[in-house]
Amino acid sequence: MALRLRDIIRDICAENKMEVVKGNIRPNHIHVLISAPSYLSPAKIMQYLKGKSSYRLQREFAKLRTKYWGRHLWSRGYFGASVGAVNESQIKQYIEDQSDAAGSFKIWDELESEDTELESDLSE
Repeated sequence: MALRLRDIIRDICAENKMEVVKGNIRPNHIHVLISAPSYLSPAKIMQYLKGKSSYRLQREFAKLRTKYWGRHLWSRGYFGASVGAVNESQIKQYIEDQSDAAGSFKIWDELESEDTELESDLSE
């Protein structure tokens, strides 16, 4: 499911003239660095990402429709910041350095050889 979410986020960004620079999907949250046109506000970007990804995931994975009552897959809040006080490379490094605590997983770039057992677990 996380691999499919990665593809959905990329598709939504492409449809709205945005580009994913870096991303990291964790069990309970997502970090994503996006380059977007200036006419898209952070609120509109999140509306696209959260709304469309929720709709597409629930359409593809029927199990989610029964688990998330009212079709609210994502929480109401989000954190967004523009690149400025820190530079883009620092943000990329922060996203890459997210903790790999026991029982968690990290999805975004192509799976590495050690993650092949994870791929079979996520395909369910």
